[in-house]
Amino acid sequence: MSNPERQTYVPDQLSAGAFPVMIDTAVIAAGQSLKRGAVLGQVKTSGEYVLCASAATDGSEAPKAILDQATDTSQGAQVAPIRLTGEVLGSQLTLGAGLTLAQAKAALRGLCLFIR
Repeated sequence: MSNPERQTYVPDQLSAGAFPVMIDTAVIAAGQSLKRGAVLGQVKTSGEYVLCASAATDGSEAPKAILDQATDTSQGAQVAPIRLTGEVLGSQLTLGAGLTLAQAKAALRGLCLFIR
């Protein structure tokens, strides 16, 4: 009888508490390769989500959601799960250019997304 193969489970570290997690799907705009935990803003004209950057002027400068699954849209826009509520670890978030953790924390608090 052969020995069983052992694997180490590394739990996901994005979640940070017991606040209810609400997940929905959204269109992630083309031309991005985003990790799980990316702080997203929504482009007003298209409704698509992009990595939130403070210098943007198309609506995506305001944090709206957190990406819940790594997504590569280099071949075109894709639908992906996003977190609308819940508690997350700040150390696991990806922030766009010019966006600070404090700014993201303040903006997302009103949406019931809490950053620890």
